[in-house]
Amino acid sequence: MSGWSEADVPDCSGQTVVVTGANSGIGREATRALAARGATVVMAVRSTDRGRDAAEGIRDEIAARGTSTPGKLEVRECDLADLDSVASFVDDVREAYDELDVLANNAGVMAVPYSETAQGFETQFGVNHVGHFALTEGLLGLLAASDGEARVVTQSSGLHENGDIDFDRVRPRSADPADDPERGYDEWAAYGQSKLANVLFARELDARLDDAGVADVTSVAVHPGYAATNLQKRGPEQRGSVLRKYAMEVANAVVAQSAADGALPLLYAATASDVAGGAYYGPGGLMNMRGSPERQEPSARALDDDLARRLWEASEEHTGISYDFDALAA
Repeated sequence: MSGWSEADVPDCSGQTVVVTGANSGIGREATRALAARGATVVMAVRSTDRGRDAAEGIRDEIAARGTSTPGKLEVRECDLADLDSVASFVDDVREAYDELDVLANNAGVMAVPYSETAQGFETQFGVNHVGHFALTEGLLGLLAASDGEARVVTQSSGLHENGDIDFDRVRPRSADPADDPERGYDEWAAYGQSKLANVLFARELDARLDDAGVADVTSVAVHPGYAATNLQKRGPEQRGSVLRKYAMEVANAVVAQSAADGALPLLYAATASDVAGGAYYGPGGLMNMRGSPERQEPSARALDDDLARRLWEASEEHTGISYDFDALAA
């Protein structure tokens, strides 16, 4: 995979891909690259207005580059902070499509002040992990129905290495008024936890698919390195910190690679022929912050099978969502 670039994305004609967070940043760049190769991309976005604006811009960019047979773009609402919205999205996709080839669990939030999802999960854990846990379960049947090898690609971060799973903080807010989840809340620790959860989920999903004999669906985790997107500015904006926002803008301009380059690990994991189930891919350049995608080793905690199992069981318990692998195998 040395030197792998967007030019190496194969023809995707006839494939259907779901990308969460497809209207901006890495999700937008991945959507553009896949559609330019002929894929039908379902853009799962929180704001359909922003999604439609992004789709129009992507179509214009593809046309300007002279692609003769671009794929289709379809914008659908999917708010990962609300499991009811996720369920509605799943129902719509199931009605519209008989199979899927790729699910890119890409959307996320980073280092935001404490808030909660519609179901009471801490927002970073709820959006980055819980929403995608529910979405993947809902679409796994369509992925298993693909004619080829389907992929589930879950976007993590190099900062998963700083994460740990605090099982007291991965459940929805307790009904006990003495239980204050905001006490001791650290937005960066919460982000690291959610990104560690992404790797654990990707590995455990692949292991459970293998155990059930579902050989044609592969689950992998990726990280983008340091890519310049709006993700870095949202936390400072929500806190009203002009200084932090400015510092992030400077770092993006000086250190970060482009969002298009940040999308390469996702594109590689979604389309390359030699992707290994349960693996972890990221940029192989300076401090793994930039460069061509390569297979990498995640943290020791990310490789903890017992921790992955406990997280999976906690996710099922707190969401009421259970994966039926026996039905998939049948």
